[in-house]
Amino acid sequence: MKSWLLLLLSLFATTVGAAEPATAAKTPSLVVTTLDHGEFDLAKHRGQWVLVNFWATWCSPCLKEIPDFSAFDKQREDVSVIGLAFEEIEEADLRAFLKEHPAGYPIARVDVFDPPKDFDVPRGLPTSWLIAPDGSVAEKYLGPITSADLARRIDQDKK
Repeated sequence: MKSWLLLLLSLFATTVGAAEPATAAKTPSLVVTTLDHGEFDLAKHRGQWVLVNFWATWCSPCLKEIPDFSAFDKQREDVSVIGLAFEEIEEADLRAFLKEHPAGYPIARVDVFDPPKDFDVPRGLPTSWLIAPDGSVAEKYLGPITSADLARRIDQDKK
């Protein structure tokens, strides 16, 4: 039953793909403990763009985003990425997975029964939130996105 549900969620995520409008001028907070980078506090990243990416190891579109987001995070000084593993997974299993699929940005496990309060519970994966330098939600994406999509959105604000 669980694998059927996971497949259904994965298929749902790949078919949606379109950006949803941003939540009204909300300034979310997020403080999580990452696997290897200590505490990540969204408020400490004011002044730069932050991509908050909910993903899972079983989600094929999510896996395609990891190398793209890693390169984007490395290339752009004005952008930080935080990956939130939104699934029931043991830390050791997540670490083993990340050895095979390395992410160049911090990863934190998120309790699916107690997700971060200031973000909607993902209806599908991947789900990403682009946070503007002032801390407000600039955009919410349901389904896969690319660094090119993010760059266009960020650069639109610079005009």
